[in-house]
Amino acid sequence: MTSPSDSSAPTGGVIRVIVAKPGLDGHDRGAKVVARALRDAGMEVIYTGLHQTPEQIVEAAIQEDADAIGLSVLSGAHLTLFARVVELLKERDASDIIVFGGGIIPNDDIPQLAELGVAKVFTPGAPTHEIVEWVRANVSAA
Repeated sequence: MTSPSDSSAPTGGVIRVIVAKPGLDGHDRGAKVVARALRDAGMEVIYTGLHQTPEQIVEAAIQEDADAIGLSVLSGAHLTLFARVVELLKERDASDIIVFGGGIIPNDDIPQLAELGVAKVFTPGAPTHEIVEWVRANVSAA
């Protein structure tokens, strides 16, 4: 007989992802679709909601012991907002949290985001299964 504390599931095996909408952009359908796809794939997802500051997003990621942060930006402020999140993670000694994102991001800006430390950028129309597969392949559970 096993006790409730016995489990065949490995501890720390679930990938924890913060999905966030930084800045003033009020459109979150894409973020919710990605959050749901990740959740349906067995990941633990915390959606922080609209109008989050980079500081709020990083604090949530640290408090929730997240393995990754997925940012969605449609406002054109992606270079500033993504950079600030990466900078704050470094300041908080949490650079092990992987940052990825998507939204209306010109292809010409993707290399600059990569230089800043953004691991992956998904452009509009990216199939959710590709996002899920990328997260599984590139994010390790803590």
